[in-house]
Amino acid sequence: MSTASPEPVLLDAPPGQRAAPDLLSHRPALRVDARAVKDSLTFAFAGGAASGSLDRHIESASLPASTWDPARFAQHVFLQELIVGCLHFTSEGRTYIPSPALLGRALSQPPSDRDTVELRRDIFRELAGSEALRRDLGRAYAALRRWVGQLETISISRRESSRRRLDILVAAKEAIDALADGFAGARSGLSRLPAFGAAVRGTEGYRRLADLLAYDEELATLDVRIRVGSDGHVRDLRALSIRENDENRFYRSPFGRLVTKLVMLWRGYRFSDDELLTRHVNNVFEGIEDELVALVQLVGDLEFYLAGLALRERARAAGLSVCLPELTWPGGPELGRPGGPELARRSGARDEGPGRELRGLFNPLLLASAASIVPCDITTERHDATVIVTGPNSGGKTRLLEALSLAQMLGQAGFFVPAAEARLAPCHGLFVSLIEQAQADQSEGRLGMELLRIRSLFEQMQVGDMVVLDELCSGTNPSEGEEIFQLVISLLAELRPQAFITTHFLELAARLERERPVDRLVFLQVELDAQQWPTYQFVHGVARTSLAQRTAARLGVTREELVALVERSKRAHRRREVEPD
Repeated sequence: MSTASPEPVLLDAPPGQRAAPDLLSHRPALRVDARAVKDSLTFAFAGGAASGSLDRHIESASLPASTWDPARFAQHVFLQELIVGCLHFTSEGRTYIPSPALLGRALSQPPSDRDTVELRRDIFRELAGSEALRRDLGRAYAALRRWVGQLETISISRRESSRRRLDILVAAKEAIDALADGFAGARSGLSRLPAFGAAVRGTEGYRRLADLLAYDEELATLDVRIRVGSDGHVRDLRALSIRENDENRFYRSPFGRLVTKLVMLWRGYRFSDDELLTRHVNNVFEGIEDELVALVQLVGDLEFYLAGLALRERARAAGLSVCLPELTWPGGPELGRPGGPELARRSGARDEGPGRELRGLFNPLLLASAASIVPCDITTERHDATVIVTGPNSGGKTRLLEALSLAQMLGQAGFFVPAAEARLAPCHGLFVSLIEQAQADQSEGRLGMELLRIRSLFEQMQVGDMVVLDELCSGTNPSEGEEIFQLVISLLAELRPQAFITTHFLELAARLERERPVDRLVFLQVELDAQQWPTYQFVHGVARTSLAQRTAARLGVTREELVALVERSKRAHRRREVEPD
C-alpha cells in the first residue's frame, strides 16, 4: 500500500521558487505547501501568531514515497511513546520534543527509494563521527526555533510592533548565518545546508536585510570625553565627534529626513519615523520570504537527525550501543530504485543473501524507564524465515517482538537501530499485532478479535513483508487454537515473510520442530539459568514449560497466599458483624 502525500516541489522548479535544503530526500525538494506557509509567515510577521501555528506546516510536510502503512503496526510498537519518551533532545540548554506527527511519519514510512535511505544513513554516519558537525546541527536548530518563537510573539503597542518585526528579521538572519557558517567539511547531505546559506547570502534580499539590521544597530557613532571628579561624579561630558553611518543604503542625512517629511506633509500624508521604518522593514521581509519558507521545512528535517543522535546518546548512557545496520536489499538492487518494489513483487525475485543478525539488540522503549536493560543476540540463517518463539511468561518475548519491529522500521528509515551490530533485509511492509486490551465498543469477544486480526493480516500482506504476532490463537481452547495456528503458519510460508510469532502451545511447537511440515521454520526459546530464571537471552529450540507456577509464585498467586487472603476477608467480615454501628 503506497502512502499518499502532497507532491513536492523539486529543485528544477520555476525560477523564483527556491528549493529547500532537503535532508530527507535524495532529490532535494520543497515538501511544504509554499503558498500556505508564505501566508502564515506574512500574518505572523504582521501581528504575531498563536504558539505552534507554524508547526502544523512542519507536521504536514510531504515525504518520499513509501510502501509501508503505519496503520498496520504503529500503535503496537508504541511509536508515539518512543518519540516523546526516548527521542527528545537538548540544544543550547533547552529540551525539545520532536514533532510526533512528522517524525512519526518519517520513521513509520521508510522510503522506497534506496538512494534516499542511503542519504539519511550517510548524514547520520558523518554526524556520529564529528562533534563539530553535531554542534553545528544543534546551533542551527536552536537558531531556527528562536526565529519561530519570535514569529509567535504578539506585540501590544505600535512601537513594540516595529521592534518585534526587527527582532524577527534578526533571528532569521542568525538562522541563515548559522547554516552558511557551519558544517565546514561536510561531505554528506549536510553539505546542502551551507550551500543553501551561501546562496541566500548572495541574494539582493539578504543584502538588504543585512543593511537594514546594520542601520538599526548603528545609526551613528558618537565619540565623547568624560571628566570625573575625585568624588566619582561626572564634572563634564563633551561630544568630540559624530560619525553617521552614511554608507548604509538606508541612511538619510538629517536634511534629507526633514525634506522627506515636508514633502509627505505637503501631499497630505503624516508619517512618523517609526512608520517610515516599518515600511522599510516590511519591504525587506518580502524580499526574503521565499527563503524563509524553506527554513520552516528545515525545522522538521533537523529534528529527524537530532532525534537519532538523542537515541544514540541515551543508549550510551545506559551502557548500550546503536548502529546503522547493514542492509541487504531483497529482490536485487532494483528494489531500492523507483518502481523497483512493484517489479520485484510481481517477479517474485528475492536475494537469499546472508541472514538476519542483531547483536546487542535491546528494546528502546525501556530507555524511558528506570528498568535494567539486558541486550540479546538474534541470528537466523535467512531473512525469509518463520521464527516461532516460546518460553515462560515475563521472559522477554513480547519485548523482543517490539525490539525486532522497531529495529526493522528504524533501520529501513535510515535511522539508528537499537543494536550494537545489525544486518537486516528491507521489506515491502510491516504487520505487527500484539495482545490488546479489551475495548468497551468491540464487536467480538477475544477469539473473534483474534480471528479478525488474522483475516486483516492476510488481506493486507504482500510477499516478503515482515510479520510480528504475539500469542497467536491464545484466545480459544488449545486444540482449536493449535489447528488455527498451523493453518496460519502454513499459509504464511507461501508468502515468504520475515515472521516472528510467540506462542504458549509448547507441544505443538515441539511437534512442528520435529516434523518440519513447513519450510523455513526456526525455533527460539527463552534461555533459563541454573535456577530456572529467564536470562532474557534467546537460544535455538522449543521451551519445555511456560513456568506458570514460577510466575504465579513471583506474583503472589499460590494456594497458601490466596488462602491467607480469603481468611483475612472472612475475619474482617466477622468483625463487622459483631461490632455495633
